[in-house]
Amino acid sequence: MKKPQNNKFSQKTAKNSYFKKEVRKEKTQKTWVAKGEISMSMKGIGFLDLIDQNTTIEIDTDKVGGAFHKDTVEVEVFSQKDRRTGRYKGRVIKITNRAKKEFVGATFVDEGKTYISADDKKMYRRIAIQNANNIKPDTKVLVKITEWPKNTEQELTGIVVRTLGTKGEHNAEMESIIAECGFDSSFPAEVEREAENIKKEEKNNWQKNITDRRDIRKTWTCTIDPADAKDFDDAISLKELPNGNYEIGVHIADVSHYVKEGTALDKEAKERAFSVYLVDRTIPMLPEILSNDLCSLNPKEDKLSYSAIFEINKNAQIISRWFGKTVMHSIKRFTYENAQETLDSKNAEYHKELTILNTLAKKMRDKKYKDGAIDFEKDEVKFELDKSGVPIHVYKKTRLDTHKLVEEYMLLANKEVAHFISKAHAKSNPKGTFIYRIHGEPDEEKMRDLSIFLKALGHTFEVKGKKITSKDIANMLQNINGSPEEQLIKTATIRSMAKAIYSTRNIGHFGLAFEYYTHFTSPIRRYPDLLVHRLLENHLKGGKIEPDAFAKYEKIAVHASDREVKAAEAERASIKYKQVEYMQKHIGETFIGTISGVTEWGIYVEEDETKCEGMIRLRDLGNDFYNLDEKNYRIIGEKTGKKFTLGDKVKFTVLNADLDKKTLDYKLV
Repeated sequence: MKKPQNNKFSQKTAKNSYFKKEVRKEKTQKTWVAKGEISMSMKGIGFLDLIDQNTTIEIDTDKVGGAFHKDTVEVEVFSQKDRRTGRYKGRVIKITNRAKKEFVGATFVDEGKTYISADDKKMYRRIAIQNANNIKPDTKVLVKITEWPKNTEQELTGIVVRTLGTKGEHNAEMESIIAECGFDSSFPAEVEREAENIKKEEKNNWQKNITDRRDIRKTWTCTIDPADAKDFDDAISLKELPNGNYEIGVHIADVSHYVKEGTALDKEAKERAFSVYLVDRTIPMLPEILSNDLCSLNPKEDKLSYSAIFEINKNAQIISRWFGKTVMHSIKRFTYENAQETLDSKNAEYHKELTILNTLAKKMRDKKYKDGAIDFEKDEVKFELDKSGVPIHVYKKTRLDTHKLVEEYMLLANKEVAHFISKAHAKSNPKGTFIYRIHGEPDEEKMRDLSIFLKALGHTFEVKGKKITSKDIANMLQNINGSPEEQLIKTATIRSMAKAIYSTRNIGHFGLAFEYYTHFTSPIRRYPDLLVHRLLENHLKGGKIEPDAFAKYEKIAVHASDREVKAAEAERASIKYKQVEYMQKHIGETFIGTISGVTEWGIYVEEDETKCEGMIRLRDLGNDFYNLDEKNYRIIGEKTGKKFTLGDKVKFTVLNADLDKKTLDYKLV
């Protein structure tokens, strides 16, 4: 087997690889050592995927050496493949990094000793608690591991860091999700004090703060946000110019004015990297005194902002652009819904302004799609909760023109800021540092798999002998628009593509078909945007970047990308929990759904309205033996020949809803 080559930078840099070859005496087999990130099954079996070699190493439970999911390990690999699985076998000989040191779980007592069974199902061992005094059974707690025995028969030991509440209670379960993903709903006292002091000093320093800023307080400006939004970090302004063009401004909360590098506030924001949005709450990146008050572009208040202002003609072409610090005043706080009502009603106040903005946004959107941007608009759900946090209604969010309007102007600002900085660096500062939002080209093998998947559903997506472009994918999605399998195909396409990440190296954004792209528009809830503001301001003032900046900012970019994944996991976990909780009250009821997955043990079905996904076990399908036709994404009955194919509509009843496992069991009607 060949050693992997060192490739140039790409989003698909392999995490796991061989790092040396050796020969050792182990049943007379030759062995080598591989290093990488281990994946664990719920049964404690380990797998090490060597991406460059297209090889998976399997590690039996008694040979994982105390390693857990996503730990970085060194594995001794035996050269003879296992006859049963066809995989190489190995054993962990060293753990070089623990991916996770804290776990959430519910307490239970066994033989007088208190343990937790971790919510993380990849944690295959129970954890004994050292400081369990006065902690009752069925209490959700966050535990930090203090002892990591390699022997799988020995128990892990930990201490309780935080008590989260009683298992099954709404607040305890939401706090458990937050803690499990590595976030905290409270801030350190030092951070809160800093935020309070900044608020106190603002009134005394106001005139000084606005002295060198462009004053746009008399320009028509509004915010458009969700009805339940509490922080407003972006606003849009409009001015008609004498030459028939429009001056349109995208104004962003000037968080960089308040949160200075090196402060406790900055360190906490950098560590969190993102605000986290659960079904019932927001875990902010910044204390609420900043995120909901001082920085927030609240209506009828003068606010410090960082702006991207454009002169745009009636064809939505950019004539000129300006970036800089401003002082602004929002005259109206729109929700997406009442902004849409204003657009739809000719007699409504501000109908003209919103109509102009919407007309130009549609032209920008048309050009974006013409250039090859991919429309990944997917169904999303929202919950109506009672006072106890129990879901009483689940429904799909409606995508309005006003959502698209705001999106286009945010994309415009992000794209133009990235383009401006990149071109400026190319001319005068080739070593200049910046934070880009990048999205790499899709993997060829995954595109072939996607093509096979589409063919099984009766659609064509030709990938052989050609380099796939964003236009190819955009056209394919356009062709399946309105089909019963549309959401299924969009989900499969997203999973087939690389994830967008942050980086100091620009490779463009494949999905948006942008050569230059960054995140500039949400510094209240995303730390990379705050960095972009600082770097842009530094450039505009002619400042210098320290020699080690590239490595420093790349490290921050990697951390932010990792935290973004965790924030998304928390959001999905809260949605899944509430979907299962909702279905608990509908056991025995009948629904219509779409087959979203087929496996050798069952069929996954997604309910059409609530998007609640559950499984119908093969043994519950009736008096027949069903086999998986993996190639055609279906199962087939041996006696009847009955077929269940991905994308089929089915009628089902709810059998069971397990909140501990966050799973739903369905039965075909």
